[in-house]
Amino acid sequence: MTGLALGRVRPIGGTEVGATATVDLIVRDSDCANALGLSDDARDDFPPVFATTRMIALMELAGARLLHLLLQPGEMSVGAYVDVSHTAATPIGAQVIATATYRGREGKLFVFDVIAHDPAGEIGRGIHKRAIVARDRLLAGTTKRR
Repeated sequence: MTGLALGRVRPIGGTEVGATATVDLIVRDSDCANALGLSDDARDDFPPVFATTRMIALMELAGARLLHLLLQPGEMSVGAYVDVSHTAATPIGAQVIATATYRGREGKLFVFDVIAHDPAGEIGRGIHKRAIVARDRLLAGTTKRR
């Protein structure tokens, strides 16, 4: 295994309410909170456990995979909202499985219930929303933010 997220998509009629996708990851050193490298301040001492940011990224990936069937050439889905609790620490070497379940739409946003587990049980859950956008338009917009 490469350590990169793998996944299975089980669409129920595409992106019908209730469709799910899962992705899994074996936690590596680089996935841990202490590896994020956000600060040189010794008081910002984070533990060598699966980082919340990595858990959220895995949840987002599960949601994104459910939208693959809807994407037209030149489109991509992007995260627009996350409300997640990270409730348990996961050690290096453990498998984390994230699942997204499609709940429906709120205007232009696709809404998912997301949950993550490790071998000992649930480690996090919440709500995630994604939008489908034109890749070129998104990237062009970034030039205005420099």
